[in-house]
Amino acid sequence: MVVEKNTRCKEVTIYTDGACLGNPGPGGYGVVLIYGRTRKELSGGCRLTTNNRMELTAAIVGLKALTVPCRVTLFTDSQYLANAMTKGWARRWQQNGWMRNKSEKALNPDLWAKLLDLCRCHEVRFVWVRGHAGNPENERCDELSRQAAARGENVDDDIGCDP
Repeated sequence: MVVEKNTRCKEVTIYTDGACLGNPGPGGYGVVLIYGRTRKELSGGCRLTTNNRMELTAAIVGLKALTVPCRVTLFTDSQYLANAMTKGWARRWQQNGWMRNKSEKALNPDLWAKLLDLCRCHEVRFVWVRGHAGNPENERCDELSRQAAARGENVDDDIGCDP
């Protein structure tokens, strides 16, 4: 399903963060979704992952939680995520067979593909925010992601965990 740019959609704000204890190591993600007065928090993780995978997973989990096409503002403190989406890097990597250039493979193509698919279902604007700078929702996502990474229970086994 593709969202028409001029359709009347629910406006949702999503904050995301990922954390990793070691890189690679146990990791977690945290998500805060806000729609009007409704607020939902999500978190989870993997026993063995990377920080970038958790940043991407947080965005994927947040967008997957939406049950109808929405107009989304997604805040992330990951420049990797924000730049790849706002500057078109991820789409270009996909068009080039998941290659960053002629000799370098793009990392995390499985997660980028999921994220790009979800962005076709929703109108998503990615916004970078400085981490650990006092933004209450970003700080909450950081707390959720660190807690999930530290729990080490009820999480997936491997770097290829499926959000």
